[in-house]
Amino acid sequence: MKNPAVTSAALSCLFAALAAPALAQDRDQNRAVLGLAGVYAPAYQGGDDYRLIPFPVLDLKYGRYFASSREGLGATLLEGQAVSVGAGVTYMPGYRRRDAPVGVGRLSGGAGARIFADARLGRLAAGLSVTRALTGEVDGTLVDASLAMPVRASARLTLIPSVSATWADGAYNRAYFGIDALQAAASGLAAYRPGGGLKDISASLTVSYRLNEKVTLGATGAVSSLRGDANNSPIVVDPTQPVAFVSVAYRF
Repeated sequence: MKNPAVTSAALSCLFAALAAPALAQDRDQNRAVLGLAGVYAPAYQGGDDYRLIPFPVLDLKYGRYFASSREGLGATLLEGQAVSVGAGVTYMPGYRRRDAPVGVGRLSGGAGARIFADARLGRLAAGLSVTRALTGEVDGTLVDASLAMPVRASARLTLIPSVSATWADGAYNRAYFGIDALQAAASGLAAYRPGGGLKDISASLTVSYRLNEKVTLGATGAVSSLRGDANNSPIVVDPTQPVAFVSVAYRF
């Protein structure tokens, strides 16, 4: 998962879409799903340079333990018919030196401790997670909330519209969007020390088509928009950005 060209907003949209196969499966079912996605996303959140990159599709579950592109590596602590609660370690992306404005420098991504709760409310699937940075230059805490409504259009075709929002504390926003005195002198940008608050909101539509019992094709289009202090950062060129990807996954 350590691809620095995938932004946090792109990962949020991607995770919502990668959850599509799991939404159609029983939570107590062991599974092994592997695949590959092609992701079109900004090089960093708020930047105006876009990249097309490969990204792994991974959804492994054995009993309480899981390894997935969506939830990282961890275990389910509570699992019921309507609610699932778990914890694990996931990746928090940064950005490369060549992608950031000249003089800002790189922000190395790292591991984050994550706790999450997923709930099924009739046709709705809701998710809430808290991620705290542990390693790398990314700092602080993120809180992500999402709401999706899978619609089974046919025996093979599923449509999943979803919305999500991310809150970030001041430490995260200063690490990702802030400009300190040294960076200001090197880049010519104004020094900027953001606080915490709502970081972004996103909306996406995923189309999942099951070719057969083993192979599923997916496509997602999403739009993410920065808010609050993140939106006001000098490194933000375009606060509203599209994200798209296509994927193929094989279930063993």
